[in-house]
Amino acid sequence: MKPRTEKIFAIGDIHGCLDKLQNLLARLPYDSTCDRLVFLGDYINRGPDTAGVLDRLVELKNQNPRVVALMGNHEYLLLEYHRTGDPALLPYLRKMSIDATLKSYGIHTAFSLQSLNFLPESHLAFLYNLRLYWETDEYIFVHAGMEADLPLPEQDATSFCEARDSFISSDRDFGKKVIFGHTEFEMPLVTATKIGIDTGAIHGNFLTAVELPGNTFYHA
Repeated sequence: MKPRTEKIFAIGDIHGCLDKLQNLLARLPYDSTCDRLVFLGDYINRGPDTAGVLDRLVELKNQNPRVVALMGNHEYLLLEYHRTGDPALLPYLRKMSIDATLKSYGIHTAFSLQSLNFLPESHLAFLYNLRLYWETDEYIFVHAGMEADLPLPEQDATSFCEARDSFISSDRDFGKKVIFGHTEFEMPLVTATKIGIDTGAIHGNFLTAVELPGNTFYHA
């Protein structure tokens, strides 16, 4: 019997929405023995259960090396603060609803560097091992986008985690289709050069996955 061709299932911004993540995973025709799961970042903040989301992602990664997890801008800023303790980052973290993340761990004090000591080692290790991008022969997976005028090796974390308008409006062909999240759309964005799958799960819309090849979309 001919083995089934590998499929890739990419999932957009989760932001602590564990129920939507669980429902979406249950709907995917995903075969863990041959397919890939690619998470595009922004697992934390805003939603009610960051701790539960990270538990689930750690579990998936431990079960299967074919699971790929990318870094979003929310994870990037949290890790920068964890590494440096720079107080100038605190207003940005609070604006990103870091307090919702703390509450999911049962922490109800004001956010500080010390409060990160309550995060499980498995969660911190997961966050520190997130990739900035992942590519195949046909696709480049990133959280936010890329700078339109730079080749892939010259892109930096800011581009991968925070790019927005200039990337989305650019018609540059990167040589491979770019799959990204970060920027919300009511429905997935599909162009000749890119697919955007952040459909605002945290704002009452659905969580989206795309199956590649084929551009089949799943929602929960």
